[in-house]
Amino acid sequence: MNVISRPHEFNAGDLFVDLEETVGARLILKCEGFNFAGSIKLKAARSMVDAAERAGLVGPGSTLVESSSGNLGVALSLVAASRGYGFICVTDSRCTLGARQMMQALGGQVHVVTTPDPVHGLLGARIRYVKELCASRSDTHWLNQYANAANWQAHYQWTGPEILSAFPGLSVLFVGAGTTGTLMGCARYLKEYRPSVSVVAVDAVGSVTFGGPPGDRMIPGLGTGVRPGLLDESFVDDVVTVAEADTIRACRRMARGGFLFGGSTGTVVSGALSWLARNPLDPSAVAVAISPDLGDRYLDTVYQDQWATDLYGPTVLEDAPTAAV
Repeated sequence: MNVISRPHEFNAGDLFVDLEETVGARLILKCEGFNFAGSIKLKAARSMVDAAERAGLVGPGSTLVESSSGNLGVALSLVAASRGYGFICVTDSRCTLGARQMMQALGGQVHVVTTPDPVHGLLGARIRYVKELCASRSDTHWLNQYANAANWQAHYQWTGPEILSAFPGLSVLFVGAGTTGTLMGCARYLKEYRPSVSVVAVDAVGSVTFGGPPGDRMIPGLGTGVRPGLLDESFVDDVVTVAEADTIRACRRMARGGFLFGGSTGTVVSGALSWLARNPLDPSAVAVAISPDLGDRYLDTVYQDQWATDLYGPTVLEDAPTAAV
């Protein structure tokens, strides 16, 4: 058998789809879910582990530790397995069953936090557990995606250039905000090489990332309960927040058009359509949004009618209005 690349080196970075017929707006989607880890987080996982190796922080016998809502945990499970490291993911009840099963299948251990921190919620509780775990075990290393520069550097090196190479006339880029690694990497790259591009961050209602009030969030991927250390708002031109009910509507609208994407993608697309409706672009303008993952890990949540209506009411299954842009 001929192996052309190690799993953590493979990246399908040139796949884009035109959503205009599906969502009624001129919007190109960069699809990051077609790699061995199934999400954009493979880039950050590889970059952070590479940096830790160069710094001599990990080596034979090391166990990587990270707090993740799912996708980065899967990506790190893959990278750890391919390089001979152990891996422990600290997550919470919002992590999908599919993501947990994939981490375990790849040899990772999963610890689920169930009691939120009184101030910083489930994310705060996850980080506290990670710190306690690493303090008790000398073989562990916390990559800390929330403050690790190698996180955003992955997207400065790969994602930003991939987008600009495919669309030299790019006008606006929509990026979901979680750890803000993807956002910061793409924004820094574009501000350096194409400063005319507007970078719009898309966040979830209930997230504190951009100073909003904290609230319950049930869909993993975007939003935080603790402001990320990577965030520098000077690189961001605008921010859009999206309610989770609108995330579900956007996901299901795309599914009816033949595109099964994850919850983060639904949030980004919903936010992009909202922004475009308020800021009509010239017909020649190019708008691109980043899709972090696919929808197969969300079949028992976002795409499950009972789950959706129990949380958001029956109107969540109604069609969202088509954007007129």
